[in-house]
Amino acid sequence: MIHIVIPVFNRKHFTKACLLSLRQQTNQDFKVIIVDDGSTDGTAEMLREEFPEVDILFGDGNLFWTASVNMGIKHALQSGTDYVMTMNNDVEVAPDFIENTYKWAKQKPDAVIGALEMDADTREPIFGGEIVDFKLNRVRHLLQELPKEKQVGIHRVSQLPGRGLLIPRAVFEKVGLFDQERFPHYVADYDFTHTAARGGFALYCNYDAKLYTYPEESGERKNRKSKSLQNFYKHLFDIKGGGNLRDFTRFTLKNCPKPYVPYYLVNGYARRILGYIVN
Repeated sequence: MIHIVIPVFNRKHFTKACLLSLRQQTNQDFKVIIVDDGSTDGTAEMLREEFPEVDILFGDGNLFWTASVNMGIKHALQSGTDYVMTMNNDVEVAPDFIENTYKWAKQKPDAVIGALEMDADTREPIFGGEIVDFKLNRVRHLLQELPKEKQVGIHRVSQLPGRGLLIPRAVFEKVGLFDQERFPHYVADYDFTHTAARGGFALYCNYDAKLYTYPEESGERKNRKSKSLQNFYKHLFDIKGGGNLRDFTRFTLKNCPKPYVPYYLVNGYARRILGYIVN
């Protein structure tokens, strides 16, 4: 069975839409765990009244993404789950999402498998996994390289985000949970997939398992739309900053091969600082 862990903080309309899409699945062999980290908008009440099938765990408002996910994962592992899937609350999934997740999990039972991200408004694919070249300091976006007719099935990648990320129990038993000490909010998902790969677990993106996201609703996207010195500071240093220099430094030191660390850091700092100004 798959246990789906969803951390939430307010935005109950997104959580509701996400859970309703899960109710429409052609395969219902899964359990949802919501980790509510101090919501004040009635999320918990809505869940109790409208989604009694969901397990609800509570934080004090200071867990952020990574500790929230770890809380849910621990609960799932204690429940005897075979697989954990991490998912954000601001996504909806296609009706055959779980069916196609199981389809490829059976083919690759020890792999970590991500999902194909679609734009919820345009219904077009926007993310299908990445291949990182630390030596050249380059990230290849697989979706941009695959011809339309090959955008099906699973494809090998080298890092994945936590949206619809399927993780076998064996991965946690070998490499542990997400690194909440180094990466309390952003980057923890990418770091975890690199850690899993070093532990011998292959990474794939499942182009048959589609989830729909709202890119414009991300905090980082909103920050970039409303540029100011204050938002520039948040971008680089806030715990929820998409260009957080501390998290990037920690990620590099932990995952980049040592010979390439200096160049990778300098290039990465420049892209995070100048990218905010230019884009």
